[in-house]
Amino acid sequence: MLRRAAHALEHHPRQVTAAMAALLLSAAGGAFAVAHTAERLIDPATLPVRELIESVEPLPIAAQAEVLDAFRFKLYRTEPVRANDTAEALLRRLGINDPAAAAFLRADPTFRREVLARAGRNVAVEASDSQALHKLTVRWLFDRSDRFERYVVERTASGGFSARLETAPLVASLRLAGGVVRSSYFEATDRAGLSDAVAMQVTSIFKGEIDFNRGMKVGDRFDVVYESLEADGEPLRSGRVISAEFVNAGRRHLAMWFKEPTREGGYFDLDGRSLERAFLASPMSVTRITSSYKLRFHPILHEWIKHEGVDYGGPVGTPVHTIAEGVVTHAGPMGAYGNIVIVNHGHGVETRYAHLSRIEVRNGQKLQRGQTVGLLGGTGRVTGPHLHFEFRENGVATDPVVALQRNQEPVLSAQAKVEFDRQSHSIRSQFASIDRVPVVALRD
Repeated sequence: MLRRAAHALEHHPRQVTAAMAALLLSAAGGAFAVAHTAERLIDPATLPVRELIESVEPLPIAAQAEVLDAFRFKLYRTEPVRANDTAEALLRRLGINDPAAAAFLRADPTFRREVLARAGRNVAVEASDSQALHKLTVRWLFDRSDRFERYVVERTASGGFSARLETAPLVASLRLAGGVVRSSYFEATDRAGLSDAVAMQVTSIFKGEIDFNRGMKVGDRFDVVYESLEADGEPLRSGRVISAEFVNAGRRHLAMWFKEPTREGGYFDLDGRSLERAFLASPMSVTRITSSYKLRFHPILHEWIKHEGVDYGGPVGTPVHTIAEGVVTHAGPMGAYGNIVIVNHGHGVETRYAHLSRIEVRNGQKLQRGQTVGLLGGTGRVTGPHLHFEFRENGVATDPVVALQRNQEPVLSAQAKVEFDRQSHSIRSQFASIDRVPVVALRD
């Protein structure tokens, strides 16, 4: 059959092509006829029709627009008072444009006395999105106690303003700060954001363990947990150091504050040994020794004589402290010593503080350890300002540096030791968990 079709196509191509064209045309005509017949048979008017009705809820755009239009933003900002501030200038810097508020503040004596006249105090405001004042608050310490004063100005319902002055207790919260010594201890505490009060507490705690005058090394580090005394969440001053860690020349020192119910509190290492010493390590907080206890060539007398004390250098006016409890036996001028304070500590011990620019104690006065006896100066036979400090036992001068290493350690009672061990274990864990930046990175 296929051979016949191929033979016909080969010998009669025109006839085969014409036959196929006729076949295709007839097929197309038949399809057209079928479609045309179907269209004539179906009448659209006879098709079924259904009507559907549904209610459509409009979007609540109008209601939302009304709510947004009625909403008012509250803006908050804080600025410190400047020395030359007026009520208008301060409000302008706080983003407030409210003549009525400025007029009220100008007329309020408390605002003028406690705000405008107190540069540095922080002023917090709450304002509307139209820059109208809603509330103004200023806080400051009250009478150097554990309380603070709060000055508040608020807009009243009638559109005016009212002011009030309140007193409230400070709230203590704990903070952690740490640093690494690059050049000096106090440079490191400044970078760590520690207040001078906290920094000085740390030197006092470790005064018998660390020489803050000459013993600081690059890479020494410290971590301090201390109280921050706050007014409505705003820090106003630092409180007590609760615990501290200091790594000096590779040696780790740990301390914590602990108070037994029937005794005064104090600082201990975490094994329970007291860090309190009978004598301070130095009569000045941080300074340098310019002349030690030895035979020396006197710069004024020009001869070799025994130097019976230690000379401490420092700025004129630096406070000088008694190294232990005692009674003042002399407070005034004394020949080559210049202005001198002599303190009797009992048990044959006497200390002398010479060349003072000012004396701040009197004869017969009883002193506590660390109490200021005077200010560093250059009175008497001197070539420049310094403190000459002597330590005498039974009338004989001895090397103060050696003598001040002596200590008498208070001992914890057996009842308190259990609670002490619990707290010290917690503090060890806290310091061990602190993430620290490598010292190498901080030296760059």
